Order: sequence, then structure tokens, then C-alpha cells
Amino acid sequence: MSRPALTSVSVVVFLSIGCGGPSEADEVANDEVDASTTGAEIGDSTTGAEIGDSTTSDSTTSDSTTSDSTTTPDSDTTDTTDTTTGDGDPDIDLTFVAFGDAGEGSAEQYAVGAAVEVVCADKDCAFVLYLGDNFYDDGVASAMDEQFQTKFELPYADLDLPFKVVLGNHDYGVLSFAWEKAAYEIEYSNYSDKWELPSEYYTLEYPGVDLFVFDTTQFMWNHNTAEQQTWIDQQIAASTATWKIVAGHHPYYSNGEHGNAGSYEGFPFPPQLAGTTVKNVLDESMCGKVDVYLSGHDHNRQWLKPTCQGTSIIVSGAGAKTTDFAYHGGGNEVWWEDDTKPGFMLVHVTNTTMHTEFYDSDGVMEFERDIVK
Repeated sequence: MSRPALTSVSVVVFLSIGCGGPSEADEVANDEVDASTTGAEIGDSTTGAEIGDSTTSDSTTSDSTTSDSTTTPDSDTTDTTDTTTGDGDPDIDLTFVAFGDAGEGSAEQYAVGAAVEVVCADKDCAFVLYLGDNFYDDGVASAMDEQFQTKFELPYADLDLPFKVVLGNHDYGVLSFAWEKAAYEIEYSNYSDKWELPSEYYTLEYPGVDLFVFDTTQFMWNHNTAEQQTWIDQQIAASTATWKIVAGHHPYYSNGEHGNAGSYEGFPFPPQLAGTTVKNVLDESMCGKVDVYLSGHDHNRQWLKPTCQGTSIIVSGAGAKTTDFAYHGGGNEVWWEDDTKPGFMLVHVTNTTMHTEFYDSDGVMEFERDIVK
């Protein structure tokens, strides 16, 4: 898929702003089963329960909880491997991990990296989806900034995977609108064996899976919104992939400190700080058109029950630290959530199933859930 030409430098993720809008009340069955069984909890399914306002009407979901289990800036980042089944359909087999808000250089960041290494050695991961806030607190000052070493290369030195990078609010500086800073992270793709950020927003293509990376910090400030939204509409409309996934820094729904888009921090005003543009763009151009939205920004792990017109909402922002849940306005219902330990999410996509697992920084698998087409 094509990618827009580089703009000045814009990727958005605001320091303390979440993703808003009123929580949807999904009517979904919720029967938890033990991870060791073959039983499943069915939800978000037209075969077992109403989703409501969903364009992904063929999806079935199941989940279980466990407690004791141990490119360059000017080129598309695209895998065009021709792998097909006998009938010509893509033979989909993609595994990756997703986490964000990790740019600390802390012991916790090292621990998450070590846990990913162990899990992915067994799961055959293709890449890490790095969900923004890559360098606390003020981003980087150049492509030669030592933070690329202390807060990225060294913590993940033993992790032999490419990182598909998302920009977050701290990557644009403390105030999150130093737009020139994105160019430094883009340029660093030329010097690293594992850091991949071709542009502020871009598309990744794998057999049967399209992954769209948004720059939500630009939306926070309504910066180049029309340009990016036009690109989003074109890319999603052109996609024929079985699975469509969006990654951004700011959440749509969240029980964390930042909360829901459109009322970040629990306040609907002013619109800029409330994430009103984030919500509007996601409502208009993403909701109901893709399968899953993955974000960070809140430093915890959540799978939310409410969807945006059928698109599942997941937060995985505990890559180096945690922040307590705030439950603004009473909070959102969840399939599972944790704010006690850093950790990450693993995603395995096949022709019919998107299987997800949440791990903590010790490599303990705590929750798993499926979306089935």
C-alpha cells in the first residue's frame, strides 16, 4: 500500500489526554473459562450475541483468564511474501507483540524486554508494535541522541525483532507539539537494525493482514488533521485484507488516568485537551471499518467490552511502568484489565482467528481472548 510523503513532522500523542466518548453498552455473553480447557466465552458475535452497530458482524470472541502460568523514511514498510492456500486465499499466520509507553531506560523496561524475548522464542513473533511515548519526557534532540541507546537499544539488546514504531505525545516533547522531533525518530531508522519508523503515519502489509499506524498526537492539536484523515480513508477503503488492525498512541476507550477520547481526564472541555478531534476522526474513519484498535497512553493493560461500532478496543501501555485506573465517569466494562504490573500483549492472526494473550513482566500469561471470523 502506498504511504503519504513525509510531512514536516507530526505524530500525535498528548501527555495526559485519553480517548473519549460515552461508553457503549455491549450486550455480550461473559462466561470465563480456565485457560487449560477448550471451552470459550462467546461475545461480540452474531452467532451467539448481539454486537450492535457492527460492520464486523461475522466475529465471535472468546476469552479465558489464568493465574499461575508461567525501513527507511522514504519507503513502505511492507511484507509482500506470496503465501497462499490452495484456493488462492492468503495463508494467514502472523504473530507479533504490542506494548507502549516504554521509553524509560528503567529496570521495568528491561524486564518487559526480557519477558518478550522468552515468550517470542516460543511463539515465533515477527515484530514488536511499539505504541508510542518512546522517550520520556521530552523526546529526542537529534537522531544521534544518546537516548536511542539508553532507552531503546540497550533495554532490547537481546531481543532480535524489528520494532514497528508509533509516535506518542512525549515523542513531540513535554508539551507534545514540538513537531520537528518526529523527524529525528524517522531518521534513526537509517542507523538501527531494529528501529523502523518510515513516516509519522504509515501502513504495514502482511498476507491477509493490513496494519494502519496513526499519529494521534497530531489529532490532539488538530494538526494536519485533514491530510492524515484523507490518507486513512483511502488506505482503509483500498484494503482487501481479511484482518484490519489500527495502532495509535491515544486510546478510544480507557479506564486509565487519561480516559475516553472526547473526555480525556474526565473533562469534555476544552475540546483540544479532551481529545475531541481524536474521537471525531476515529468515529468517522476507523470505527466499524477495522477489527481492532490498539493503543497505549494509559500505563496499564485493558481489553474493553464496549466497541466502536464493532471495532474491538485494547490498551497496552505498560511497557515500563503502571498507573492506577481512574474510572472517569464510572469507567467502562472490561473483559480483563490490570494496573499492577508492567507487561505486553501478544497477537496471533490466522485465516479465521485473532488470538490474543496478555503477559506480565515476568512472562506470566494472565489472560487470553479470541476474535473469530
